[in-house]
Order: sequence, then structure tokens, then C-alpha cells
Amino acid sequence: MISSALIRTFTTVVLFLLGLSSCSSDNQLNDLQQFVEQVRTRPSSAIEPAPEFASYAGFIYGAASLRSPFDRPLRIELSDHREVDINVTPNFERYREILESQGISELAMVGMLITRGVFQGLIEDNVGLVHRVAVGNYVGRNYGRIVSISKTQIDVIEIVPSGSGGWVERPHAFVLEQRI
Repeated sequence: MISSALIRTFTTVVLFLLGLSSCSSDNQLNDLQQFVEQVRTRPSSAIEPAPEFASYAGFIYGAASLRSPFDRPLRIELSDHREVDINVTPNFERYREILESQGISELAMVGMLITRGVFQGLIEDNVGLVHRVAVGNYVGRNYGRIVSISKTQIDVIEIVPSGSGGWVERPHAFVLEQRI
């Protein structure tokens, strides 16, 4: 006698095979083959050329020779009748100090010290280093000599060419900057 479990298993396998065979039909494969043949028989078309791009025109900076907008503007007096003092000449024989290698507009007063009742100024250079200065020290490229130091400013007298072969004294003041 055949058991009912064996009959049930046999019936399940037969139904599964029938269902599987009904899913595969030659019509679907034929449709795919027809589509592939249709695509192959199409006439080939020319490939479009790549789009042309405009060439890059580089920017040329033309203001390099002009004054920097971050420098303080210089006031230039164009009077020809300025008196030239014959006794005003820079001392070319003395040893140049470290702050004389920078323009006076590149320096800034950042503080002051009082040592034994004598004022000393603190000047920051363009690199960010702070230098201690006293009356008589030299700053700037134009032979600037410090003549006085107060709580809020350092007064300097520069000796600059007059333009007519002589030298002229020009005052300059470093005012203590308020930093936030």
C-alpha cells in the first residue's frame, strides 16, 4: 500500500513541474529575438561631434604697481618754495637699527612702558613682532628718529630728500591703536 504522505509529495511535485513548464513559453523568447534583430537591422547614424568650448582667457592683474589700498595714503606737498636747511642731513656713518628696514607706514604703536619714570614705546612691525623703542631710536626707511614718547603716541622726525638736492625734516606720529 502506498502511503498518503507519498501520494501527497508526488502530487506536489507534479503540480510544481506543471506550473514551472507553463511559465516558460517560446513566445517571450521569440519576442526578444525579434527585437534584437530589429535593432541590428537599423541603419547606423553618424556620431555628433563633441561641442566646442570657448578657450579660457586668464585674468591679468594690472594694479600691482599702484599703492596698496591697505597702506595709509601719503600726503605730498608740491610747493617749490620750501626752505631747505643746509644743516639737515642724515647720519650715514651710524649703524642702522632693525626697524629702519621697514617703511614707516608698515609700523604701528601697540603700547608703552614706563621704566624708572622713562617712557618706552612698543612698536609692531609688519611681521607681527613687537619691538621696544626709546627716545633717540631710529625707525622707518627715511632716517626717522624718535623725539618723544607719551602714553598715547610716539613722535618721529624723518629726514627725507627735498627733491632739489637737499634734505628736509618731516614729522610723523604713531598713535596708539585701539584693538578690540
